[in-house]
Amino acid sequence: MTSDQAVGLRRRDEGPQRATLLELFLDLVFVAALALTSGKLASDLSWTGAFQSLVLLMAVWWVWSVTALTTDLYLSQRPPIYLMTISVMFGTMLMAAALPEAFARDAAVFVGAYVAIHLGRNVFLLPALQGRQEHRHAARFFFWFTVSAVPWLAGAVVSGPARGLLWAAALVVDYGAAAVRYPTPWLGRVPRSQYSLAAEHLAERYQQFFTLALGDLILVTSLTYAGTGFAPDRTAAFVLGFATAVLLWQIYVQRAGALLQAAIEASREPGRLIRSAPYTHLLMVAGVVVAAAGAETVIAHPTGDTTAGLVGVVLGGPALFLVGRARFEYEVFHRVSPSRLVALILLVLAAPVMMFVPPLGVAVFGNLVLVGIAVADLLRAHGRPPEPPSPGL
Repeated sequence: MTSDQAVGLRRRDEGPQRATLLELFLDLVFVAALALTSGKLASDLSWTGAFQSLVLLMAVWWVWSVTALTTDLYLSQRPPIYLMTISVMFGTMLMAAALPEAFARDAAVFVGAYVAIHLGRNVFLLPALQGRQEHRHAARFFFWFTVSAVPWLAGAVVSGPARGLLWAAALVVDYGAAAVRYPTPWLGRVPRSQYSLAAEHLAERYQQFFTLALGDLILVTSLTYAGTGFAPDRTAAFVLGFATAVLLWQIYVQRAGALLQAAIEASREPGRLIRSAPYTHLLMVAGVVVAAAGAETVIAHPTGDTTAGLVGVVLGGPALFLVGRARFEYEVFHRVSPSRLVALILLVLAAPVMMFVPPLGVAVFGNLVLVGIAVADLLRAHGRPPEPPSPGL
């Protein structure tokens, strides 16, 4: 039996196109990571808190995204991939546990787990793929994650603003290398064909993770509301938090979210659309995480003082999501609905005015904007045949 057959490289020919139970099991650990990220943001609504939360979210997202690509290329039930996936789960749990104090006492744990995940992933793969084209693919990943490990580890041993700057530089390396297909000395770039092995599988994984992110919003909303004695104002905030989750899901799936697989298959260059998906979904997931921080803050203080930070998370969450959703719509349909642009303008223009409105009122306004988009989408689709994808990439 060849190395290719032992590891199960030809997913399109041999493997399931749907997500496996192991992959769904992997996703569970990210619920805690997302919830802790939104909780960290809710506890510090300053610019510093927002920057730190963004850095941590991007790190968590990159762990999931690269792991999803790996399990797209290889069959997860084969021993090396199985062990790699379980190891990623444990490493992600360590990252999640260290996340609240990652910019303080637990920096070494958070960074150590992140670096170990990315380098260890290829430690499992490189021996199994020795002598094969896929070995070159894993070697490129190993090279670039070794490069980014330098600023990651350096940031763990310094303190203050330098830590955030070094970690931001490390993320630029991680995300930038992926954007240009990991150009590596003597190995070149990852072939475009490597990114389009199983469109159905990878599209489903992104749909699942976005749904998982909405689970963070529901979890944070429920935990914050629990034990409040069902006070009317907090109950209203709880209902608004749930409504936000439903509306974000409805806007995502109508219709671009349900057509990612078809868009990939219809694209002139499927690999380019697949490479774009992590960045697009990061924006939408970030919007959900910020919205969760907003829901937590409003439920805790529904009639308290309205600060700039509170307005930023309550309206900024939907705004971030809509930016990502507009990009997603362009990728699938090669257009952007006017309702997205109008909603973004409303959210931006209303932000200064919302400073004079109670937190509960800010949440009501944010939900009304989302309701308008959902209604516009339904009216657009009513009485018309389903719109086929027309990818912009």
